[in-house]
Amino acid sequence: MSQQLKELIKVKAAEIGIDKIGFTHAEPFYSLEDKLIKQHAKGHHSGFEHKVIEERIYPEKIFAEPKSIIAIALAYPSKMRNKPPRVKGERRGEFARASWGTDYHYVLQDRMDKLIAYIEEVAPGEVAFKPMVDTGELVDVAVAQRAGLGFIGRNGLLITEEFGSYVYLGEILTNIDFEPDEEVAFGCGDCTRCVDACPTDALLGDGRMNANRCLSYQTQTKGYMPKEYRRKMGHVIYGCDICQIVCPYNKGVDSHFHEEMEPEPFNTMPELKPLLTISNREFKETFGDLAGSWRGKKPLQRNAIIALANYRDYSAVPDLLNVIDNDVRPMIRGTAAWAIATITKKRPNEEIVTFLEEALLKETDEETITEFKEAIGEIKARLNKLNAKES
Repeated sequence: MSQQLKELIKVKAAEIGIDKIGFTHAEPFYSLEDKLIKQHAKGHHSGFEHKVIEERIYPEKIFAEPKSIIAIALAYPSKMRNKPPRVKGERRGEFARASWGTDYHYVLQDRMDKLIAYIEEVAPGEVAFKPMVDTGELVDVAVAQRAGLGFIGRNGLLITEEFGSYVYLGEILTNIDFEPDEEVAFGCGDCTRCVDACPTDALLGDGRMNANRCLSYQTQTKGYMPKEYRRKMGHVIYGCDICQIVCPYNKGVDSHFHEEMEPEPFNTMPELKPLLTISNREFKETFGDLAGSWRGKKPLQRNAIIALANYRDYSAVPDLLNVIDNDVRPMIRGTAAWAIATITKKRPNEEIVTFLEEALLKETDEETITEFKEAIGEIKARLNKLNAKES
């Protein structure tokens, strides 16, 4: 019966919009234990992962009598069909591809709920399920690899034959005993393009990474972004696609199967200046459906400031001065001070120095004071150099 049920589930999965499905046993992920412990000891974890390592390895710790795991994948677009028109002087940021369209957590959960409802109708006996997407206990890529959906590449992402790494993953623990599918062999060979292209050297080359160095992680933190990452962030204000863009398996891959995943161009490539002063209500209405909004507006506003600095957009200086004058959050003010110093590198200004010095007198947060002092020092040094040349 389990094989017949498995075939029925595969047909239903395709009907409800699941692009790939696989089945595996629910034995512990023993090979992960040592890796996860060492990763945690080295501080290579992001802090966003499930905290209890045992529960990430042993399915029986989180589900009564697990017999199998059903793994699913949904393919998402890699190219935007209609980008916002280019307007002179209008600077835009970008959300990484995995945050286009409706938050993938909801999309995957919807597909899994539909699949579970179907299985409950056709499966004999008492059946039980535990669906998970990204924020669950199990390691999505490890489940998907063992279930035969693809292999874990050097960048730590699951790479499928049909859709490259542009897939969202979910899994369902169940007490139904299914015949497991075959695993896919490692397919990167000697290729290290993702490792070589990573601007922060976050990838370790064997599927592991130092998550703290990953630009995707850095765009999601709420405090100051360390200076070493700011320039490397570019104009992408949420996430990072670099290791996927350079992957040979992703060449020519662009899947448009799910309407919910299609990006709204003006939201996924938003104007940066309006982001600096967007209200909570406007933020929720504009970005609330995106996966990239889960940390709130503060990280995205900080990233928008950094992106304006990376554009060297001098027209943004008044907006940044306004942020310093009116924003109540020290980190946002300090990042704006850094951005002003970066933008005015070739056009240092005495009035800006005076403004920043007066603003500094009101600051009490140590990190913010340091940001202001360094920004003022940089502008002053350039002014002195300029005055020396003129004299």
